[in-house]
Amino acid sequence: MSASISFLGTAIASSQQLWLRPKLVGVTTTLSPRPQSQSLLVEAKATTKREDRTARHIRIRKKVEGTPERPRLAVFRSNKHIYAQVIDDTKMHTLASASTMQKPISEEFDYTAGPTIEVAKKVGEVIAKSCLEKGITKVAFDRGGYPYHGRVEALADAAREHGLQF
Repeated sequence: MSASISFLGTAIASSQQLWLRPKLVGVTTTLSPRPQSQSLLVEAKATTKREDRTARHIRIRKKVEGTPERPRLAVFRSNKHIYAQVIDDTKMHTLASASTMQKPISEEFDYTAGPTIEVAKKVGEVIAKSCLEKGITKVAFDRGGYPYHGRVEALADAAREHGLQF
């Protein structure tokens, strides 16, 4: 019984310390009515571009889900390649995929600095044809946290032009 009381006394004492003003070390206090000016250093949490993109992708994935009737067209963009996958999230199964690493696309375009908008259009065309061969006409577009601009937009437009409905 005494152990529980001493524990409660410690908890109450520690909770009271939370409400007290923090003590400043090395600052002399005076009884002046004006509070002393103190310098306060506030540091923001620095996030990388990849962490920001991943956070955006997580927010998008809360809303976009691939079903058997309307699978998800997911886009991943790297510095060297661009990838597109059509995914059924209920079965966790990739139904179709296309990327710049595939022979027909990589042999057709000679790019050294990374995929361009023309290459992204070709990937969109290939993914659309692959989906139509498998009977998939409607997809939910998942931009993967990337802005809908440039290569991502070109891939989506090419897939739409070749028969996919978003």
